[in-house]
Amino acid sequence: MESTDDCAHRLQSIGWRTDSAPVEMPAGQRLARVIAQHRNGYRLHDGVAEFGAQPAPRFLRRGADPAARPAVGDFVLVTAATTPTIEQVLPRRTILSRAAAGERHQRQTIATNIDAVLVLMGLDGDFNPRRIERYLALIEGSGAVPVVVLTKCDKVDNATSLAAVAELRGALPTNVELHSVNAKDRASVAPLLAHLQCGDTAVLVGSSGAGKSTLTNTLLGVERQATAAVRGNDSRGRHTTTHRALIQLPSGGCLIDTPGMREIKLTGDEDLGAASFADIESLALDCRFGDCTHGNEPGCAVRAALESGALDSARWQSYLKLRDELAAASDALEAQLKRKTQARVANKALGKRLQEKYGQR
Repeated sequence: MESTDDCAHRLQSIGWRTDSAPVEMPAGQRLARVIAQHRNGYRLHDGVAEFGAQPAPRFLRRGADPAARPAVGDFVLVTAATTPTIEQVLPRRTILSRAAAGERHQRQTIATNIDAVLVLMGLDGDFNPRRIERYLALIEGSGAVPVVVLTKCDKVDNATSLAAVAELRGALPTNVELHSVNAKDRASVAPLLAHLQCGDTAVLVGSSGAGKSTLTNTLLGVERQATAAVRGNDSRGRHTTTHRALIQLPSGGCLIDTPGMREIKLTGDEDLGAASFADIESLALDCRFGDCTHGNEPGCAVRAALESGALDSARWQSYLKLRDELAAASDALEAQLKRKTQARVANKALGKRLQEKYGQR
């Protein structure tokens, strides 16, 4: 039987960290990592070879929490049978998720056990600082560090590139890394390798056409991921990446490529102050009244900053939009949890009445 130390050494090539807690493996099971998810099952890697697997039936039961199902980046215990089965998902040290599209509040896991989130945005028609603020809000609670990467600096003149970098730098927290790169040039993207060494895992997020697959190919040194030209009228891509996939890099780290996101919905747990609006929330504390709505109240520090130009009106409107969306998402989550609790209580009461009427079966 393979020792825990041997297993950990084998798994380092797919992102297992040396400081991870030891794992007790039941007989007949082995440790692997989820590297892709498809409709017909999962692809896993055990540090030596890639293979297919199916989830245990309990993960697919009606009413099962979707967030508890295996996701790309998870380390899992899998049976070594003819058809491997994922039996257990190990505790996740970090998790990046968003609210799924649609009106029903449900979390969608993007990636797990990640160290950095590389947020890509093109310097062409894709450039939108407000979208970066939304990404930072999502990343804040994930446990991973955000790294903003402006791509396609080779598509614009130097003055345009410098102006965009300066504009975005002014809107970002000082501790957030910002890089401007040509995703096709290995020397240009080399600074990103600091987040992609042995044991590191990073996930790429951004709009379709932002250059995620191009960057992946450059870091790999081979043309593995499909790429396509963006539309000329709005610089949008064509979803050449159709599913999340974990890729081992020559640098020793792992990179998770993801499809472009058309919608970035908050889950309800984000902290806007900790993300990128700490300055606004700090201003609000200086208002004369604790319940200031930042409208016409006297002594409003926020209104004063807006009137003096110290606070950009576009950032203020972005903050209000995200604050209202966060409150709505939080209310939806609370209502969903309340409905689940009521359903459990009702089912328990029904079971008790049936038992009293018909006896224990």
